[in-house]
Amino acid sequence: MDYGVREPARLGQTELPDGRLLGWAEWGPADGTPVLLCPGAATSRRLAFGGAAVDAEGVRLVSLDRPGLGASDPAPGRTLTGWATDIRHFVQERGLHAPSVVGFSQGAPFALALAAHGLVSAVAVVSGSDELAHPRFAHSLDPQVRGLVDAVAADPAAAEASFADFGSADALWDLIIMTSPEADRTVYTDPVFQAAFRRAMDEAFGQGPAGYARDTVLAMGRWPFDPADITVPVDLWYGQQDTSPVHSPDLGESLARTIPKATRHLLPAAAGSLLWTHSDAVLRSLLAHVR
Repeated sequence: MDYGVREPARLGQTELPDGRLLGWAEWGPADGTPVLLCPGAATSRRLAFGGAAVDAEGVRLVSLDRPGLGASDPAPGRTLTGWATDIRHFVQERGLHAPSVVGFSQGAPFALALAAHGLVSAVAVVSGSDELAHPRFAHSLDPQVRGLVDAVAADPAAAEASFADFGSADALWDLIIMTSPEADRTVYTDPVFQAAFRRAMDEAFGQGPAGYARDTVLAMGRWPFDPADITVPVDLWYGQQDTSPVHSPDLGESLARTIPKATRHLLPAAAGSLLWTHSDAVLRSLLAHVR
């Protein structure tokens, strides 16, 4: 089956004000409607979505490597606020007027940070990680995830070192397959998709595990912004069959009540891989907000 993974049309790096390079990949027409992509945990800019729909809808899809992953230089101690600062410069340099953004899985808080800083016109959170350290999830997290959240709260530096010790492309792949339902394993182990997914993971760890470890600390900690202050439209997409313990514990229900212009799309037959199984619907809904 075609899950919409394609080779990038364009690859590059953009220099940031402090001299670091930010890696990116693009699909679709260079003059198309700009849509940024914040990929999931430990995957590089090369793993996109949408396939032929990106061209058909006239979308300029721009996937971004976070610092320390793939082709982006590291930024030790970086924050979600610092990420927004990087992307503010990036969109100006690349001429991306009023982009929207998709945040998949662990990319969700990075996408929402861009909205909180007024950098995007709309957001699609797909199978997104929620603010797991928020008190509203005090009694609903998987016990192992609760342990990780508590470790980050108690000693962020020690937790980051622990994540780095664990982090590798093989370890993350095994964890994904182990915690995924059959609907997701069907997607992830499709020969074409698996090859693209594993290559993106290998690239993400090309500089070592530090980038992944920092991402995980940021995802497991409190967000430095209030989602209630986000003023742009936000689509929250979740599959009811999603079994990932690090996605939203309530599949976006409480987050939808918090964000003023949020719409929750709960798909009964879908799971965590819906970015690739329902990419047309995600794109169409996002574009409806910005066109």
